[in-house]
Amino acid sequence: MGETPSSAGRSGSQVSDDAGAAALSDSFRRFADVVPLMLWRSDPSGQVVHHNECWLDFTGRSPEDELGKGWRDGLHPEDFDRHAEIVAKALEAREPFTVEFRLRRHDGVYRWLLDTARPLVEDGRFLGYLGSCFDITDRKHAEEHIEHSLAEKEALLAEVYHRVRNNLQVMVSLIGLYGRAAPEACRGSFEALGQRVRAIALVQQHLHEAPHIASIDLRDYLRRLASGLGQLRRAGRIGVQVNGDGNGLVEPRTANALGMIVAEIVAECLDATAETVACSIAIGIEAPPDGPTTVSVVSNVSDVAEPNRPNVPKLGPRLISAYASQAEIVASGEATPANPLRLLLPLPRADENA
Repeated sequence: MGETPSSAGRSGSQVSDDAGAAALSDSFRRFADVVPLMLWRSDPSGQVVHHNECWLDFTGRSPEDELGKGWRDGLHPEDFDRHAEIVAKALEAREPFTVEFRLRRHDGVYRWLLDTARPLVEDGRFLGYLGSCFDITDRKHAEEHIEHSLAEKEALLAEVYHRVRNNLQVMVSLIGLYGRAAPEACRGSFEALGQRVRAIALVQQHLHEAPHIASIDLRDYLRRLASGLGQLRRAGRIGVQVNGDGNGLVEPRTANALGMIVAEIVAECLDATAETVACSIAIGIEAPPDGPTTVSVVSNVSDVAEPNRPNVPKLGPRLISAYASQAEIVASGEATPANPLRLLLPLPRADENA
């Protein structure tokens, strides 16, 4: 038989290669149609040349409707431009790409898909892309639920903080009123109590202002708190330095207890020194990557102590012990240069970081 018009002028090897390519294409189609996930394939220009049966079952459209860029008719309008931009950049560079988008299902409902595509290269020639899609709608809904819950939690925390702050302000005012009406010998105790309540409000403020309330950067938190405490009473007369290795991430209850402990040490230092005496407090943080964080505190009050408020009870050690116990902090020492206060912090609970 003579050569057919379609094969005239072509060598036997070319005809053999075309036949092999056709067979490969048929093999790919048969394979793709039995795979239980959505598959597609494009040509070098990015035009889709095949969608498997799983894809067609999802969209409820004919293969002809989906060819080329016809399948994009089912894209959600809000995802259209973003998807086109990602694919165009990948096609230009002939690189893999991953993109999330919403595609209309056969029942008219948009579902979120995760599309992962890889370039097809044979003998150095770019042949297009092969992509697979997974339905991730349930995951997206879960993420949206988490985001909504976090937003509600943040709003609740803000409301609680404002109420706590307002109540503490009322307490400070009441303590001040009672202090001014109290006998002279008792006024120092009322003033010290009012200053401690203001310190509690300051601790709550800095906890509320932490960038990540669930996991607080200890070094940043203590530095901000120390600066505030230094200005709260006798501005310029108290200096607090925070040093050490590592930042350490702690839970809110741990940060709250540490803040109260530092505030009490500052108050004790100021109560025990004359108005003209400057105090200094050094805080050291040791936060190894594979162990519990340790905080050390040293006050120079023992070196500069002078009678200031003889009628103010010294409750610091008892309060510090109570604050530490509430947050499962192991406390030892007295915050003096000879016997620094050492605070061994508990490891974060697994359920807090999940």
